[in-house]
Amino acid sequence: MEFYYDVIVIGAGHAGCEAAAAAANLGAKVSLITMDMNKIAQMSCNPAVGGIAKGQIVREIDALGGYMGLVTDSTAVQFRMLNRSKGPAMWSPRAQCDRGKFIWAWREILENIPNLNIWQDTVTEVLVENGEVTGVKTQLEVVFHAKSVVITAGTFLNGLMHFGRVQLPGGRVAEMASYGLTESIARNGVSYGRMKTGTPVRIDGRSVHYDLMDTQDGENDFHSFSFMSEPRKLKQLQCWTCFTNPEVHEILRNGLPDSPLFNGQIKSIGPRYCPSIETKIVTFPDKEQHQLFLEPEGETTRELYLNGFSSSLPIDIQIAALKKIPAFRDLVVYRPGYAIEYDYFYPTQLKHTLESKIIKNMFFAGQVNGTTGYEEAAGQGLVAGINAAINCVGGEPFVLQRDEAYIGVLIDDLVTKGVDEPYRMFTSRAEYRILLRQDDADMRLTERAYNLGLAKRDRYDRLCRKREDVERIIKFAETYSIKADLINPALEQLGTTPLRHGCKLIDLINRPQITLSNIAEHVAAFKRLLDQITERKDETLEAAEVRIKYQGYIDRERMIAEKMQRLESIKIKGKFDYASLNSLSTEARQKLVKIDPETLAQASRIPGVSPSDINVLLVLMGR
Repeated sequence: MEFYYDVIVIGAGHAGCEAAAAAANLGAKVSLITMDMNKIAQMSCNPAVGGIAKGQIVREIDALGGYMGLVTDSTAVQFRMLNRSKGPAMWSPRAQCDRGKFIWAWREILENIPNLNIWQDTVTEVLVENGEVTGVKTQLEVVFHAKSVVITAGTFLNGLMHFGRVQLPGGRVAEMASYGLTESIARNGVSYGRMKTGTPVRIDGRSVHYDLMDTQDGENDFHSFSFMSEPRKLKQLQCWTCFTNPEVHEILRNGLPDSPLFNGQIKSIGPRYCPSIETKIVTFPDKEQHQLFLEPEGETTRELYLNGFSSSLPIDIQIAALKKIPAFRDLVVYRPGYAIEYDYFYPTQLKHTLESKIIKNMFFAGQVNGTTGYEEAAGQGLVAGINAAINCVGGEPFVLQRDEAYIGVLIDDLVTKGVDEPYRMFTSRAEYRILLRQDDADMRLTERAYNLGLAKRDRYDRLCRKREDVERIIKFAETYSIKADLINPALEQLGTTPLRHGCKLIDLINRPQITLSNIAEHVAAFKRLLDQITERKDETLEAAEVRIKYQGYIDRERMIAEKMQRLESIKIKGKFDYASLNSLSTEARQKLVKIDPETLAQASRIPGVSPSDINVLLVLMGR
């Protein structure tokens, strides 16, 4: 049997769902092929979305017309804004979700997008002719012909799970691995490697002594992931925290000879920033305790996720160690933690569109590119899906720059620097993070998505109203004069220094003790202006206040970004035979040949290419 599509997406994880939805919403005829339709957008590890920098990525996905933010808001059982003690560039939303409801919310979306079909099967081969992908073949020997193919196979490619010395093939616990696809792609010249990740034990909540743990409550204010969401629907739940202790560490330490990470059983590289508990006790031998977070898996289930206790130690050792924590002395588990090894493809073989440099019209997104996390995967999936659809009909490639989005930083890091360990996004990876705040993702990206045809009219209209409201607030604050004798009693009440003479309202708002809301109570004209804002008022006020208080920093960072854009405009791909340029360092020649950067700015970000090497290229460009 044969089928004909514009775009085939392999794998219905977070990358695959966003890729299929984006391509279909741009008018492409799409088939999303998955092993199990009941595991679409499965949250393989923690049923949580967001976190440091990851939350910003989800806001960007939403601003671009993706769905992860909407699904998260509709299935959240706890929401928190992390890093509130820091500046707004660091604020990062995070939500604990109902695992089962998350899957079905995504499936309902996908099943109702025109042009999008779902097929349950396993892809075993990509079909390539003359260096261009033409389709795929499945385990059921069905052939799908396509103009573009997006690979989002997650951890399933030759997946191998480790439970102590027990090894089981699989892409996830109780799910088959995918065989043949890696080798099929590699036969066409694409290089690959192996990585490892892990997940913690799942606990029966009825066996936990909650009174021996500290509670961690969520927040129920106006913040959300989507710029279009309604208030959260599900019951909001608590999380809990506790700590390991020396007795726990002793049991874990005695079990290390049976740990796949330390007995040579696992040879691939695991995530630095999400280490297993056995890695923690080896790396930090003097540390007597490590914090653990006990988090709900859903609104009604008793299943709990133990964040911070990822492990591939034998089952008995995991349970024995946990029972030394007072809150878990009567512990009952649903399943132990485990590690999984899987294939990934070196991302330096990709363009910024996530299209392969080797196989035309084939795209890669998610953990197959060496990343970790649902959010990083979904952001890549969105970009890959957009460009896969564009490649079907022709048009300008869709690329996000480093000063436009965390997704742009993520993809540029992958294709320019590559990975030697699973990549995780942090705010520190973005040099323009003051420009990439979670509050203004819509301001940065929605108009681009609307012009592309991905963001719908209602989203664009809402952006325009918000932008107009923010500008009105700022203009009023810049021009409205405040008299000292009239405002000083209020300033003293708000805990800030009285005025000696009059000033503009914006000068008061710049004070740390002053907010738009609290000063409006004492400036009648300003309050009337704010009362006119009826749609998502709190969100609009926050955006305006951040702009006012941080405008100097924003302007300075924008100026730096614009300087770098000059290098982005200097195209160098195909203009040099780097291997013959003896004026470059040996390392620079090797790295430039391997990466073959598009622009001088990209070349400057390649590890091993020094500023002096960039100056040499600038001189040669001048010639």
